[in-house]
Amino acid sequence: MNLLSDAFGIHEKALSVRSQRMEVLARNIANADTPNYKAQDIDFKAMLQDVKTEYLNATNEKHYAGIQDAPDDGMRFRIPYNSSFDGNTVEISLEQAQFGKAAGDYQATLQFLENRIGGIRKALKGE
Repeated sequence: MNLLSDAFGIHEKALSVRSQRMEVLARNIANADTPNYKAQDIDFKAMLQDVKTEYLNATNEKHYAGIQDAPDDGMRFRIPYNSSFDGNTVEISLEQAQFGKAAGDYQATLQFLENRIGGIRKALKGE
């Protein structure tokens, strides 16, 4: 690991995953009227599984045995609350609510990284 990845930690990858999730939710909203379209979402924990193993140091390889499973792309199909006649599983109100929450999470992670960068900048200036 280099200086920047140590300073940013898991939040660099988290920002990328949150961005991908917003793209998936936007795709769901765009296809709300497409027959037989299946709504998808990203499993945040599954996407950060590989990053988590970088930051966890074990004294024995059996300590985190469940983490070393097969790689997972994190994409999941959403199970709808109400069925649709045309086979579309997008529920627009749910997707909009999830998109709003995802946007807030993205902003929070971005704000954390901005604060971290500000701290590094002050340290480099000697303030």
